[in-house]
Amino acid sequence: MKDGGAFRQWLIPVLAAALAVSPLAACSRETAGPEGPRTLRIGVIYGSASEDSIRRTYTDAFELTMKGAVEIEIVPAINLGQRGFLTPEERRNQPGTYEAVKALLAGPDPVDVMLLDSSLLTPLARDNLLVPLDPLMAEDGIRKEDFVPAVIEGIAEMGDGFIYALTPTFNPSALFFNKQLFREAGVEFPSDPMSWDDVFNLARRLKRGEGKDAVWGFAFNDGGRGGNFWEVEQYVEPLHLRMYDGNLERMTVNNDGWKAAWETFEQLYKDKVLPTDEHIMTEPPGDGDWHPYMERPFLRGKVAMVIASYSYIQELINFNDNAGRLRDLGFEPIDWDVAMVPTHGAAPGVSSGITLNQLFAIAANAQNKEDAWAYMKFMTGDEWARLKSRSITEMPARKAHIRPRGGLSYNVEAFYSVKPAPPLTYAEQKLEMDYPNLWLIREIGAHLYGQVLRGEKKVDEALAEWERRGNDLLPKIKANPDGHIEGVFDGLM
Repeated sequence: MKDGGAFRQWLIPVLAAALAVSPLAACSRETAGPEGPRTLRIGVIYGSASEDSIRRTYTDAFELTMKGAVEIEIVPAINLGQRGFLTPEERRNQPGTYEAVKALLAGPDPVDVMLLDSSLLTPLARDNLLVPLDPLMAEDGIRKEDFVPAVIEGIAEMGDGFIYALTPTFNPSALFFNKQLFREAGVEFPSDPMSWDDVFNLARRLKRGEGKDAVWGFAFNDGGRGGNFWEVEQYVEPLHLRMYDGNLERMTVNNDGWKAAWETFEQLYKDKVLPTDEHIMTEPPGDGDWHPYMERPFLRGKVAMVIASYSYIQELINFNDNAGRLRDLGFEPIDWDVAMVPTHGAAPGVSSGITLNQLFAIAANAQNKEDAWAYMKFMTGDEWARLKSRSITEMPARKAHIRPRGGLSYNVEAFYSVKPAPPLTYAEQKLEMDYPNLWLIREIGAHLYGQVLRGEKKVDEALAEWERRGNDLLPKIKANPDGHIEGVFDGLM
């Protein structure tokens, strides 16, 4: 009996320890303890008194599965509801985004989970404010291979090789193309992967006709205007070209990188490979029966290739289902497919056509790490990915639940076969927040770019002028971050 009692005394703590790590113990976390439900504090960058949208999108489903064992508290780093009530002095002294988020993670009452955008992940990880997830994923058998490479590799690059965040979804884009226009021109369909030069060469072969019969090879979007400066910005984003240095001391535009980009677009528009505003705008019919799709050149069958986001698929489905109603206006269903967004030889496999906007991370100082990880696993897990696969605007980050929509057949891999371009660093974003007048630098460039496209200036001349005007303006912006500055556009307008 004595030996049996000793055995029981030894067995009880052993069983308790085993139970603590068993699936049964994990299930017990789904019920509230005698002290009531546990609190899980989730930080968001922006919030207000109204949390309905945040809770519907990010927390309600998890709370439901926890059956009252967990109550979630939403904690905004920046309370938008208070901004309208701040004095001018208080507004001037408001912390920047990074400082506000850092206060949530490192303050006296830190949040457990933080919802981030991609620009904050690297500095927060380097400041040791986030938990590396690699060991937790390995322990729970969560394989990196189950996630879209573009997502998991992009996150790892932001974390200097480690995973500090996960996301349930991502926002990709692709190169949509009109197969019928390719057939009519006798040109082979786009194939993966392609460089920008490859796409522009295809576009040249597809350009034909004049006036109302014109067909253009490529457009950067189907709803905007051609010849705008943002096209160049989108094109150079993976190359990390910047307009000015990090100290706002000198311009960085008069160089081979910017020159090559501007000369490329100058030639494309000169050769009428890309449509301009004039080409996109259409005159309404004589009877005035105008339709918004008349300013959508891809849907009109006037542009062979266009870059568009994942949500464009649903628009094409809806358009094709109803094109018969617009046949009298010259519309026909589009026979389409997609290819990868083209990339640069200097940045292979990297594109501006993919964004990661919903990154979930665990605070290094989290007070409830266990529920934080349970929440992370739920929001980035297989079942949630299955539900999110129904979205018409986002793709699930887990590969198993990515498939063509609506029973269609198209190259769905094109949406996730490139990595996202590195986002603006927080330091770069902070410059724009601290010196709002920096938009003037961009506007000067946009005006000069327009002059180049109109043949009023040579590229070398325009870039030199942008550099000169910018170097003159930067110290004025540093002295006057958000007030009026005289003479900025003298001689440009």
